[in-house]
Formats: sequence, C-alpha cells, structure tokens
Amino acid sequence: MTSPTIGFAGLGVMGEPICRNILTKSGAALKVFDLKPDPVQRLETLGAHAARTLAELAAEVDILFLSLPGGKQLEAVVRGPGGILETGREGLLVVDMTTAPVGLTRELADELAARGINYADAPVARTRQAAEDGTLSIMVGASREVFERIQPILAHAASEITHCGPIGCGQVVKILNNMVLFETVVALSEALALGKAAGVDAGLLFDTLSKGSADSFALRNHGMKAMLPDSFPEGAFPTDYALKDVSYALELAALTGYRTPGAELAKARMEKAREAGFANAYFPALARVVDRT
Repeated sequence: MTSPTIGFAGLGVMGEPICRNILTKSGAALKVFDLKPDPVQRLETLGAHAARTLAELAAEVDILFLSLPGGKQLEAVVRGPGGILETGREGLLVVDMTTAPVGLTRELADELAARGINYADAPVARTRQAAEDGTLSIMVGASREVFERIQPILAHAASEITHCGPIGCGQVVKILNNMVLFETVVALSEALALGKAAGVDAGLLFDTLSKGSADSFALRNHGMKAMLPDSFPEGAFPTDYALKDVSYALELAALTGYRTPGAELAKARMEKAREAGFANAYFPALARVVDRT
C-alpha cells in the first residue's frame, strides 16, 4: 500500500515539534507551510518540502494536519479565501490539532463533508517538552475508520492517543482537560498565597501537598516549576492563550445548558493577570494577582 502524502500547516510552539517527529519517524513524504519562514527552513533541512501556500497543500496532499493558535485562525484557514473549502481536493482528510470550539469544529466538518473532504479533531495535551519528546496526549474526535487511519501517524508524536467519539468529541475532552487544569492552577495560587502569609515555607508547602491527595500534574509542573521560582517566561503557554481556551469551556457550558462557576473564576483571574501586564507571560503568572481583603 502506498504511503500517504502528508501536509502540515502551522509550525508554532507545538506544531513544529509535532511535525518534526512525524517527519523523522514516519518516513512519509511531507510538505509544510507556515507564515514564518524559519520553522519551514528548519524542517526542510530534515527532508520536508516547503509549500508556497496553504492552497497548494490542500490541493495536493492526502492528509493535511493543522496546528493553529485557535478557532479564529482555523475558521479563516477553512472558510477564507484560498482556504480548504475552496481549494481542498475531494478525498482529502483534514486533521485539526488546534484547540477550537466544539460548535465551530462540527460546523466546519459538515461543510467540508459536503465537498467530499473528511475531518478529524485531534487536539493535544501536555507540554512543549512533551511535543519535543513525542510523548503528547492526543484526543481524537472522528469516525472509527478515520481514527484507525490516522492513529499510526499520530503515534509518532504521542504516547497516549484516545478515540473520544465522533467529530467534536476530541475538542470536548481537550477543553475540559484545560478547564480542570486552569481551575487547579487558580487553587494552587491561592494555597501558595495563604501558606506563605501564614508562615509556611513555599517549597515545603508544595512538596508536602505532592505527597497527599492534593497532588496533581498542575502542582508538579505549573506549581513547582513556575510558581515557586516565580518564573513565567514568554514563549510558554501564555495568559492570552489560556483565556482563549477557558472561553471555549464557557461556550461549551452554554451549549450544553450548564453554569461553570469554577471556569468563570479562572477566566476572571486570567483577565486580571492580563490587565496587570502578563498577557504574554506563562499563564500561572495569575499567582501574582491573588486578591487580598
């Protein structure tokens, strides 16, 4: 069986290492596109071929992976001039690794299906280092047939690949993953502020929490590696991106008819962090803006 020709558009913080792992491990022919030349050139040195436009990818490849900043960019890439709806060939399979709203995902999938284009949502979880190492967790929304087709390719970039259900369900699980993470980070920021104010050493506090029922991925990573050293660099997952993702959780709540006060609080804390100048800083910077009475 002939290996598929793969395209990859969106070579940012997560997209470039995901693409690199697929390129170097799969042996498949791979064409890439990004608005910035540097990541394209780095991947060319590893054997990728540069596409001049997204339209070129959509018209030529068998499977097109997207890794974009959010729903706004995804909609533009699909519906905009020269986008996939306009230029994608019949039989193309689009695999969207962007974190995007559930409603938008399902609308775009329906519109593409009318053009004979298949779709899967496959957002990713874990850190940039996990993307570099090929140990991401990927949550897929797709038909069983499409999932089985893309699973071997995704395995080059992930150690956990979960078929969450039909189209949109990957986004549901990813959005809820982030919602729980954000709410946990808010709780950690409050615990840190209270513990320090009450005379407990911050490092001892988090170390002891990690030995009990408060232990979590957020504690060991966002808490210990960012909050304790008070280090919130730009270039990591910034406050503005976190705000985008928590807004998707609130959209999902509205879509399903529920209120989510925890997500509303996380959004308010991130907005306060943004107003304090941390829009581009790693989002646990919200620890710097805990309210006092």
